[in-house]
Amino acid sequence: MNVAQTTPPARRGSTMRKPEIQEMFERLRELNPHPTTELEYTTPFELLIAVLLSAQATDVGVNKATRKLYPVANTPRDILDLGEEGLKRYIATIGLFNAKAKNVIATCRILLEQYGGEVPHDRAALEALPGVGRKTANVVLNTAFGEPTMAVDTHIFRVANRTGLAPGKDVRVVEDKLVKVIPAQFLDDAHHWLILHGRYVCKARKPDCPGCVIHDLCRYRDKTPAPAERPSASTR
Repeated sequence: MNVAQTTPPARRGSTMRKPEIQEMFERLRELNPHPTTELEYTTPFELLIAVLLSAQATDVGVNKATRKLYPVANTPRDILDLGEEGLKRYIATIGLFNAKAKNVIATCRILLEQYGGEVPHDRAALEALPGVGRKTANVVLNTAFGEPTMAVDTHIFRVANRTGLAPGKDVRVVEDKLVKVIPAQFLDDAHHWLILHGRYVCKARKPDCPGCVIHDLCRYRDKTPAPAERPSASTR
């Protein structure tokens, strides 16, 4: 997904300072000490397939499909036995399901032939799988294997630019900046904190600035104002 130039940047020359970044992540950690993906999975393979299916789809939609798929087929061999047409019946409610089914089948074949049915703990190997790009590899490396990687999706791109945390015109620039500026103690969980913040608070339309725990640190120039208080009966 191309998310470049979709979000107005923070005020010109206004980037979060190190103490503010530290404070930002301390607050996010206090609010949610153990963040994780909203995709449902129990193994690295289930996570990989869920992330493959999630492109241009919602986590809710993917979970709805995998809740039916995984009890039937949740290993590379099981999905190959299901076949491409059989797989499509389980994922037909997800966008681009024809192309995704083809990629999933091809990925399962490679995992069996080259990795003994296991998901490789290696960026180059992951990115060589059909349908797996840098973002998907980052999600798997971070969520399944605990690597301090940063998968930048549209939510994280928006948060990084709006807040002044890591402004950038394209995904890779933002990714590199985030990895550089986020304190090491927070990096393992930073992807989840930022994506959840973008999904539920710093939304594309009408962000919930009044309810945001980092509103005083944020550099966004068009903050949503707090609703006007109703006058009390005594002042009417």
